[in-house]
Amino acid sequence: MPNITPEYATVDGVRIRYADSSSTGPDAVLIAPWPESIYAYEQVWDELAAHARLIAIDLPGYGGSQLSEALQSPRAMGGFILQAVEALGLNKPHIVGPDIGTSAALFAAAQKSDAFRSIVVGAGGASVPVNVTGVLKSWVEEPDPDKYRNVDPAKIVDAALSTVKGFTPSAQTRNDYVASYGDGRFAESLKFVQQYPDQLPQLAELLPGITTPVRVIAGENDEVVPADNAHFLVDRIPGSRVDFIKDAGHFSWEEKPREYARLVADWWETH
Repeated sequence: MPNITPEYATVDGVRIRYADSSSTGPDAVLIAPWPESIYAYEQVWDELAAHARLIAIDLPGYGGSQLSEALQSPRAMGGFILQAVEALGLNKPHIVGPDIGTSAALFAAAQKSDAFRSIVVGAGGASVPVNVTGVLKSWVEEPDPDKYRNVDPAKIVDAALSTVKGFTPSAQTRNDYVASYGDGRFAESLKFVQQYPDQLPQLAELLPGITTPVRVIAGENDEVVPADNAHFLVDRIPGSRVDFIKDAGHFSWEEKPREYARLVADWWETH
């Protein structure tokens, strides 16, 4: 298993968990996807660490980071990412933000045009009107997120992992995911995607002003975030491009780690 060793820091009063590859090269922030954690990158860690110093971050309320109710929205989380970059002393890093990281990273880039060297996003809601399907659609539209407060997080995590074809995470990783969303934390994390109907239209207005190079990576068979979301972004962000990974679903970084890492590293080397 790659050496993803958790560390902790306090950013604007919120304790976050992160991992530092301590490798050489430019800084690169990896935002952990949901309902996973920094360990979601275990299959691409070594490959990406050959190109940059990796800083994987659990956003507040996700993974092993402290919950902050005030940050459970894409726009607020984008602002927090900028604070984390500064607090951790990073120098204009690349940023990789799949899943919930998509909207948060793009809000951050729109807020501060020179914050990042490059951006890789994908597999996250972006379209207006909101276009997500399956269980994600039900979570976005759930009128009472508190009904999930007492749900066994193992059921949520195992249901998500069951869709990852050809890969089973280590017991340590799976247990970390489960621990990350217990004690009502999954119900709180739902509130982020429930802001999509209000905040994705706000983000859409900002996309044409993003000047950082953006690559969108998505699995061609994503069953919860349709391809329209990727096309929506590249149609509006100047100079951006999209790459669909063949035979991959939502969790392409785990289903097709070599392809995912190659596309990310290529973007870093180009920018």
